[in-house]
Amino acid sequence: MTATVGDIINVMESLAPAALSEEWDNSGLQIGHNDWPVKKIWLALDPGIQVIESACRDSIDLLISHHPLIFKPLKFVNLNTPVGKIIQIAIQNQLSVFSAHTNLDKVTNGINDVLAYKIGLKNIAVLENSGKGNKLRDSEKEYGLGRVGNLDDTIGLSALAMKIKEKLGLTTLRVAGNTDLMVTRAAVCCGSGSSLMNHFFSSGAQVFISGDFKYHDARDAEAMNLGLIDIGHFASEHLILEVLVDRLREKFTKLNFDVSIKACKLERDPFVLF
Repeated sequence: MTATVGDIINVMESLAPAALSEEWDNSGLQIGHNDWPVKKIWLALDPGIQVIESACRDSIDLLISHHPLIFKPLKFVNLNTPVGKIIQIAIQNQLSVFSAHTNLDKVTNGINDVLAYKIGLKNIAVLENSGKGNKLRDSEKEYGLGRVGNLDDTIGLSALAMKIKEKLGLTTLRVAGNTDLMVTRAAVCCGSGSSLMNHFFSSGAQVFISGDFKYHDARDAEAMNLGLIDIGHFASEHLILEVLVDRLREKFTKLNFDVSIKACKLERDPFVLF
């Protein structure tokens, strides 16, 4: 059965409902048309120019990205700008672009849960609770940003950092706080966790694992004898791609959609160490 962009969006809605998105977010269809047919799908973290151009060369019909192409309303479409060039190339090649951002962060079994599972947390709860239901029919579920949970054993901060580095396949990470601090409970947030510092402080966790921490976040954690492990924005979110590919492939099989899907292999962390 040939699927359309609209059909794939409906499947994504079942996995990460748009109603969960933050008010400032712009998840959803960025470029394209619901009626366009879809035979080939790529998943990527960012709808950047390299990914878009490669997708078009490979005759991809739909790119599903985590970060939206358009965050704020465009006042003009200048084809000399990066966004303008992406829009032009995508439309010329009938490539649709769809993004699932904070809704995929917040939903149960979304990016935050995958990150928490990878690190090995147990008895996981939402760090910043958005409330039960949150405009959804299921009023019993809780949704929100970040997660907090328990570790299997008490472990020192430095040893935990090394375990996370190994589990996530990282070449580097940053640690703030007393490296001898003993940790039994940890908070995580995919992407940037800086805005959730107060939720971390009240969570009972000894360490907060996320990306994009600021200098003063580190100083505040030090002052409270707590720790931060900064794994980077890219590493904290890129891990969802293969998981999402498997979930979508299973859904497409049940719906008898004749669609191939894979994660884009081109993306790298934009920060390079020297």
